[in-house]
Amino acid sequence: MNKSLLYVAAATAALWSASAAAQFVDHDAVKCAPVPKEEMRPQMELQRKLTGEGWKVRQIKNFNGCYEVYGFDEKGQRAEAFFDPKTFEKVGQVKQPS
Repeated sequence: MNKSLLYVAAATAALWSASAAAQFVDHDAVKCAPVPKEEMRPQMELQRKLTGEGWKVRQIKNFNGCYEVYGFDEKGQRAEAFFDPKTFEKVGQVKQPS
């Protein structure tokens, strides 16, 4: 197996095994399982949840079946994170430059 296939496989495995403390992921490797539109929870509900946890949400958009959130996390650090639109489970986060 070539190196790039191993990288994609590792990134995909990290996404599916991510817990509340989600793994750092490559932005383009993020993909959530398909969810019927009627089962997707509103983006505003995710924003309220994250704001309640101390986040400052700047923008939420759809990306590869996930909700992609831009803002600042509960530690005040810039964040770009991905959430399952049905469960709001964090499935990955892009590592921000130091």
